[in-house]
Amino acid sequence: QKMDISAECLQPSPVPIIIDNGSFQTRAGWACKGNELGAPRLLFKSVAARSRGAARSETQIGNDISNLEPVRWLLKSQFDRNVVVNFEIQELMFDYIFSHLGVVTEGSVEHPIVLTEAPCNPLHSRQMMSELLFECYRVPHVSYGVDCLYSLYYNNALSNLTHQNTGIVLSSGYHCSHILPVINGRLDAGNCKRVNVGGSQAASYLQRLLQLKYPGHLAAVTLSRMEELLHEHSYTATDYHQELEKWRSVEFYEQEVHRMQLPFSAKGLGGVVSVEERQERRTQQLRRLQEINARRREEKLQQDQERLDKLLTVQELLEDGYLEQFHKNLVQLNMDSAEELQSYINKLSLVVEQGRQRLLQASEMEQPMDEGDGVTEMDPDFSEENTETEKPVQPVFNMAEYHQLFVGTERLRVSEILFQPSLIGEDQMGMMETLQYVLAGYTPEQQEALARNVFLTGGNLQYPGMKERIERELLAMRPFQSHFQVMMASRPAVDAWYGARDWALEHPPGGAGWISRQDYEEKGGEYLSEHCASNVFIPMKIAKPVPRLAEPLLVPITTMTAASPDIFLPVQFL
Repeated sequence: QKMDISAECLQPSPVPIIIDNGSFQTRAGWACKGNELGAPRLLFKSVAARSRGAARSETQIGNDISNLEPVRWLLKSQFDRNVVVNFEIQELMFDYIFSHLGVVTEGSVEHPIVLTEAPCNPLHSRQMMSELLFECYRVPHVSYGVDCLYSLYYNNALSNLTHQNTGIVLSSGYHCSHILPVINGRLDAGNCKRVNVGGSQAASYLQRLLQLKYPGHLAAVTLSRMEELLHEHSYTATDYHQELEKWRSVEFYEQEVHRMQLPFSAKGLGGVVSVEERQERRTQQLRRLQEINARRREEKLQQDQERLDKLLTVQELLEDGYLEQFHKNLVQLNMDSAEELQSYINKLSLVVEQGRQRLLQASEMEQPMDEGDGVTEMDPDFSEENTETEKPVQPVFNMAEYHQLFVGTERLRVSEILFQPSLIGEDQMGMMETLQYVLAGYTPEQQEALARNVFLTGGNLQYPGMKERIERELLAMRPFQSHFQVMMASRPAVDAWYGARDWALEHPPGGAGWISRQDYEEKGGEYLSEHCASNVFIPMKIAKPVPRLAEPLLVPITTMTAASPDIFLPVQFL
């Protein structure tokens, strides 16, 4: 549904548009105060479906795709992992956002844009994004920031903490996870690390586990259902191996297992049919067979009657004295004498008479009978009491139970890949091992300051028990009697948008952290104006060409003797 722009978004100057450009979900809205306007107005999946050769208007984006599974092979994203590389799809996303937010200005978007980007985003990706925003949409100002740092900014404000503090951010998204150290309020880009495990790998891992467990439901175990199961039923074990031991107990299994009912059709899958339905089907089948047999008898009787009439006509020729015509017809009938003709007529007359009798009997049997008429004559032991004792057959096979998925240890195994990527075949360290490696690069004093503020954010860290697991891992990792503190974002999935909104409200366009069109034209598309929630701008260094020394020139020296060959001496020009 397209929205109209409120007057508060235009006065006294155009309000910035906040876009959290996530690889799983895109969130967009206005940088306004209040609960109504100051919340994301658009939330949709970052995918587009367009078949080859289809018009631009036929492209479906985000929530316009009611069911992802039938068109999953057509889905396209602007991301390669968490970096934007497909800017044609990104342009479609921007068109979708601006049109649904109610931006209808002709030829340009007059609102400043606050956009999230990947940690340590490549310069080429930022250059293409700036070119798209400034050249295609002609926006006045753009600001880039890292989503997890915006989330830290927002939660620091909630906790009344300064934005210049030191800490370390653990972020896990749809495609990968990051460990980002923050020193004195600024990102330490040189020590950032990425782990290529996220929510996408967790959903695929859960799908493979359940498909191996239930091979009869391969088609029903879809990625969409697995993502729903992942978000609503998974949890993180504080001690993974100890938790697995608990699942060996039958009582614990029955108490903790979650049952997922798959959709099914009882009739389409041969489900339970009542006695009345079976009797009705049998009656209909019998009636169809009777009609088919009666039709065949009528056709056979008609053919025999026509042949009998033809033979009687030939016999009349003999009786009338037309002997020549009679003998010609006998030859055509492949007969030798009148006696043979008479014998065939007698047999065929008997067949026709029997066929008529069968038709009469069949028509009498098809006449309707009142229920119970003649039953006692056919079965003297029959009584009305016998019908009361008849019971419908109880089905042995329950189709509803057959279409249930029992999700047991899979609930904790999928989130464990963050700590043990080897479970899915990834040859890399887990998130906590990577955190230990990052901390080892700092002095003991810096390590203590970083460990005192460990911040968790990202949609893939919302599992119940995640904070307790990380606290346990830090307790085992840090020195004896050292201090640490773990803080979970208030809303890990959407705090990045709220942090970007608060930053835009506190830093009006034109100040530090904003890129104007003049900056874009003078400093290039890869330019970044740094702020507390942004990446570090490292300009591209262009190596100066080293001057080449001139190659030796071979100068021929001709001797006085004409027969002697020329002698070439190298000459060096400096």
